[in-house]
Amino acid sequence: MSYENILVDKSEGIGTITLNRPEVLNALSQDLYREMNEAVTDMESDDSIESIIFTGSGERAFTAGADIHEMTRNADKENSGEGSTVKSDPDRSEYSWNIGTCTKPTIGALNGLTYGGGAVLASSLDIRVGCERTSFRFLAAAYGRVNSTWTLPMQVGWPKAKELLFTTRVVEAEEAFQIGLLNHLVDSSELMEKAREIGKLIAGNDARMVQGIKKILIENVGAPWRDHHDYEHNIQKGELKPTPVLEGFKPFIDRKGRKAQ
Repeated sequence: MSYENILVDKSEGIGTITLNRPEVLNALSQDLYREMNEAVTDMESDDSIESIIFTGSGERAFTAGADIHEMTRNADKENSGEGSTVKSDPDRSEYSWNIGTCTKPTIGALNGLTYGGGAVLASSLDIRVGCERTSFRFLAAAYGRVNSTWTLPMQVGWPKAKELLFTTRVVEAEEAFQIGLLNHLVDSSELMEKAREIGKLIAGNDARMVQGIKKILIENVGAPWRDHHDYEHNIQKGELKPTPVLEGFKPFIDRKGRKAQ
């Protein structure tokens, strides 16, 4: 499958999607978002892929957010009476949901500015790795819009999420790490290496269980603690039935041997 706005790589059990519009700070055009969604869907169905890394081309930005120039052109066409042929990102919300709920673990290697729609995308990923160039800005309120209310509180909690969404201020890399918006903060020269290290650790585990754990976490957001406990207990009787002891613990048994009572 060929793409015009992203680069795709698959190796060592890791899929990598690189936003590839560096001349416009990897702005999220309709075509880029569509291609990203297609690539994620393809990787979800590829059993050789255990995790997916998202990053950006160039050294300035992961993505500076929505392609406002494209939005302006579409608005001009709508206002001129051509609106019947122009749709302003009708599927962007669904694409965001598909990426956020992707069955495979997702990792952001955030190589620079992560603003607006880019902040929404990054905060919907499972794990985020940043560097000294990484910064966030949740800009919706500044533009008379709303987003990230379903993603950001899950990462930083309500009090900090409210502050960042209400003020739209810049969050630099060190603060992002301190508040949990970044899982890891490394030098830019080590960014992809760290992201791939995490991907390889994930790939070394039981894919069925890793993906099952992600499903449990997503489906029980906001559930009473007892309901969450019972859901986990019940799912182990069905689709996440534990691996038999002699199979699941084989490396330990081979290493330590068996001990008689």
